[in-house]
Amino acid sequence: MGVKIDTREKFHVITIKQPAFAANMTADLQNCLLSLPKSSVKNVVLNLGDVKTMDESAAETLVRIQQDFYDQNMSFVICCLQPELEEWLDRIGLLEIMNTTPTESEAWDVVQMEEIERDILDGDDKGGL
Repeated sequence: MGVKIDTREKFHVITIKQPAFAANMTADLQNCLLSLPKSSVKNVVLNLGDVKTMDESAAETLVRIQQDFYDQNMSFVICCLQPELEEWLDRIGLLEIMNTTPTESEAWDVVQMEEIERDILDGDDKGGL
């Protein structure tokens, strides 16, 4: 699978560098993501700007991965969807449950806001604010 990974202070940017994202590729992505909860940088921005088509099972797996991240208090944001792919995800009913942004920069903003939100909620749980 053609992938580029950039690590920032609060998140990893994973860019899929292929025009088609197939179900068999999601297993590779999941394996790549398994080590993240153990690292200091846990959040992921998945850039799909080069992806033009996707298997339905791959899209469903992305939804499950996203939910797993949020269950572990980590962020998973998908960005840069091609219009055709975005329309297709909407038609099959998955776009509305995916955390997506139009640009990578906006995805970074979402991750940072979610980090602040988790910090505030943690403070509340510990008798803070």
